[in-house]
Amino acid sequence: MKSSHSRRQFLAYSLASQTAGAAAKYDLLIRGGRVVDPSQGLSTERDVAISGRRIALLAERIPESEARQVVDARGKIVTPGLIDIHVHVYDGVAPLGIPADPNCIAKGVTTAIDAGSAGAHTFPGLRKFIINLADTRIYALLNISVVGQSTLSTDNPWGELLELRYANPKLAIRTIEQNRDVILGVKIRLTRNIAGDHDLKALGLAREAADAVRLPLMVHIGGSYSPLPAILAMMKKGDIITHSFRGGDGGILDAKGRVLPEVRAAIARGVHMDIGHGAGSFSFDTAEKTLRQGVLPGTISSDVHQFNVNGPVFDLATTLSKFLHLGLTLEQVIERATTNAANAFGFAGGLGSLKPGAEADAAVFDLQEGNFEFTDSLGAKRTGHQKLAPLATVKGGKIYGSASIPVVTL
Repeated sequence: MKSSHSRRQFLAYSLASQTAGAAAKYDLLIRGGRVVDPSQGLSTERDVAISGRRIALLAERIPESEARQVVDARGKIVTPGLIDIHVHVYDGVAPLGIPADPNCIAKGVTTAIDAGSAGAHTFPGLRKFIINLADTRIYALLNISVVGQSTLSTDNPWGELLELRYANPKLAIRTIEQNRDVILGVKIRLTRNIAGDHDLKALGLAREAADAVRLPLMVHIGGSYSPLPAILAMMKKGDIITHSFRGGDGGILDAKGRVLPEVRAAIARGVHMDIGHGAGSFSFDTAEKTLRQGVLPGTISSDVHQFNVNGPVFDLATTLSKFLHLGLTLEQVIERATTNAANAFGFAGGLGSLKPGAEADAAVFDLQEGNFEFTDSLGAKRTGHQKLAPLATVKGGKIYGSASIPVVTL
C-alpha cells in the first residue's frame, strides 16, 4: 500500500509509460554513466536498460529509441540502489526517528534497515505506518526491548534497557515469526544505560532470540560496562558490530591504538564490522588508525536520525564520501553500501546489483571534485576532495520524485 503522496510522485512516470510508443523495448534507459557495480566487477561506462521492475540489459550502447524514458547520466556515476543497514525512521514514535523518504530514497538509498527503533510492543506501528507506506523499501531489526527506542531522547536520556525486564526473547521471537518478510534480525544497544552491570545478561537474551529465529544479531558497542572482547565472545558468524569505528572507550582499538586481536578473530570467523556513523559513533582518528592496520569495514551505514541528519551525518552519500577521503576507492565504498550490505542480510531479488534480472534499483550520483569539509561524531574535521551528490533514484523501475538530471520521455 502506498500513500497518496507516493502515488502522485509516480503518476508522471505512469502516464508517460501509457502514452509512449507501444513498440518500445524498454521502459527506462539510464544512458552513458559510469556504472559502478561491485557485484559484477564493473566500473566502466555502460547503458542500463530496465523493463518493468527488472534490469533487462547492460551494454555499451543501447539505442534511445528502444526506451520509453531516458535518464541522461553522461559524466555521472550509476550504482545499484544503495542499501543503508542502519537508520532510524520510526518518525513520530521513536524520538530519534526521521521521515524515511526525504532521507533515504531521495538520497540514493532504495533499501534501508531500521536498526532497533521498534521492539515487540511497538513494531506493529512501524509496519503499519512506515514500512507499508514509505517509497523507500524498509526492513527492520527488532529491538530486544519490547519498548524499542521509544524512551530515549535528549530530554529523557533513559534507554530501553534501563529496566532489564523489558528484554523479552519470547515476545521478540513471536513478533519476528509473524513478520519474517520484513524483520531481518535482532538489535541490542550495549551502553552504560543498562540496568546495573547486566549488559552481558541483556546480550544473552538478545542472543537467545536471534538463535531461535536463525537471524543475525546487530550489537551497538561503545561505553558498555563489559569490555569488547567479552562481547565479541558471544557473537557468531553473520552477526554485526555497528559503530565499529567509534572513538572513546569500548571500541576496537587498545590503549596504544592497535586493533584488538579479538576483533581480528571475530572478523575471521564471519562477524561483520559496520560503521553506523551516528551522532557519537564515528571517529576519523579511529578510522585512520584502523585502516592503516589493514582492517576495513564490511559495511558502511549512516545511522542517520533526528540528532545527526543536519550534521555531521546528513545522509549515506556523505558518509561514503568520508571514506573516499580516508583512501578507499569509489568501488570499495559502493561495495560496502550495495554488495556487502545485501550479502549481510541475504536479500532476495538481486538487491544491491545491476545484473540482468535483478530488481531495478539504481542511483545516479555526481562525483564532485573540490575541497569539502567533513566532520566526524567527535567534531574533528577533515578536508576531502571528492563528494558524492545524489541526482536521481530509480526503485523497482520507477523514477522517484524529481530527478536533478535530464529525463526525457520519448
